[in-house]
Amino acid sequence: MGSQEEIKIENDFTLIRFQNDGPENFQVKRQVNQGLIQFHFGIKGKAKFVFNEGSYALDLKEEKALLFYNPQKELPLNLELASNTWVISVIISIQKFHALFSNESGSIPFLSEENKDRKYYTESDISPSMAIVLSQLFHYNLNPSIKNLYYKGKGYELLSLYFNRSEDPDAEQCPFLIDEENVLKIKKAKEIIITNMAEPPGLEELSEQVGLSLKKLKMGFKQIYGDTVYGFLLDYKMDYARQLLDSGSYNVNEVGLKIGYSTGSHFIAAFKKKFATTPKKYLMSINPNK
Repeated sequence: MGSQEEIKIENDFTLIRFQNDGPENFQVKRQVNQGLIQFHFGIKGKAKFVFNEGSYALDLKEEKALLFYNPQKELPLNLELASNTWVISVIISIQKFHALFSNESGSIPFLSEENKDRKYYTESDISPSMAIVLSQLFHYNLNPSIKNLYYKGKGYELLSLYFNRSEDPDAEQCPFLIDEENVLKIKKAKEIIITNMAEPPGLEELSEQVGLSLKKLKMGFKQIYGDTVYGFLLDYKMDYARQLLDSGSYNVNEVGLKIGYSTGSHFIAAFKKKFATTPKKYLMSINPNK
């Protein structure tokens, strides 16, 4: 089900982990005071920010980051997470942020003198090195006594990588991800299995296609996406199946075939395990007249 964990790194510097592993959308509303910068990182799935009581919405896509700053008014956080969505948000005061980068403020657009009183909204890609840090924040497995210290270090690291314009490929990385090239290979593996979801390659074949050892592929995939290769693919297929059913253009058998189930009973069992209902009952719930 949906959950959130707030970690106070310092005064005016907060990190929040949002996680929705349930079948329903998860909505979070939170007051954010004026003068705070918001960074939002889409790790997986789809999220949406709603503004002005629903009059405007902005999507946060997988592997994308959004930055919000408006010195003129408060920007309350109204976030809707779709099923199987993870997001990390960092909220920091402009004063603390400016102190971190005061000598380099010329390279950060909204800190420049001419922009200091202007609102600022931007979307950017999550770089491979940022993806590693975000994964580490979601898969914390060190002694609880150093949790706050760990998150503090990772929070600052994440901000530094966000504004890094020429990433150092020799920077310290996850033990199984060694360098950013490997992260890109793992992302390529994800695209391959999604594109071929009906007939995905075996792990050995997939590791050969992306040029990674089987061990690095399996460990790295778990580090970045929080699941095994086929566990991730199963979740993706079930979410895609639900979208196909939502469209009203396909019956249960057609959907099962599209995502690679030659036997209807296997598709029904997998769908029920994920969503606690059968595809037919789900279809009837969204189309009661059919």
